Amino acid sequence: MSFKVDLNCDLGESFGKYRIGRDEDILPWISSCNIACGYHASDPCVMSRTVAQAVAHGVALGAHPGLPDLIGFGRRNMAITPQEAADYVTYQVGALWAFAKANGCPVQHVKLHGALYNMAAKDYNLSLAIAKAIQKMDDSLIFMGLSGSQMIKAAQDIGLQYAQEVFADRAYMPDGTLVPRSQPGAMVTSTSECISRVIRMVQRGKVSAINGEDIAIHADSICVHGDSETALKFVQALNKAIKKEGISICAWL
Repeated sequence: MSFKVDLNCDLGESFGKYRIGRDEDILPWISSCNIACGYHASDPCVMSRTVAQAVAHGVALGAHPGLPDLIGFGRRNMAITPQEAADYVTYQVGALWAFAKANGCPVQHVKLHGALYNMAAKDYNLSLAIAKAIQKMDDSLIFMGLSGSQMIKAAQDIGLQYAQEVFADRAYMPDGTLVPRSQPGAMVTSTSECISRVIRMVQRGKVSAINGEDIAIHADSICVHGDSETALKFVQALNKAIKKEGISICAWL
């Protein structure tokens, strides 16, 4: 049986003079990227530069909208309504779409960031409002969400294209959600562990949760967080290991 998978990374998360991540070094090793849109990170100049670099490397573009929380990097929960979430996402996708258009490249997908991602993974009404907003903007957009989450269910229910995402550098709870970053063991820091987990997720559809329990998972796309210290090492190692297994790495467009 042959497998193919997308390898994505969150990029464009610098802001002004503050530099986060090694975007230019990471781009040659991935097939899709999720570009911050100004709410949790990034600014117009960073967005412009990141889009241009991604296009130059043939990497598919994704919008990475988050909560309006630059200080907290979008990783703090906020009390928002489904309509507010839909409006936040629409605003940010529109910003990235403009830069993509200027570079002659389409936006492939929308992937929520941080706390908004985790909130939507558990909240169907929040996910549904966001999915409908994406569909209204462009029904060819792909809604990328946590495998088996409410984001995927919402997309399925309205007929929106979706991609189920798994994480190379994050640990899982027994219910399939991500272990909160505040808890021990939330991050995967070993390259060998990262590789073995990802290959198993792609080929067997399983991952070991934080308690050792095996859970079912579906990997359309593998994410590595671009702001982590291990990001470049992980994408390089994963790219090589995945291809060695005979698995194709490609975006959906």
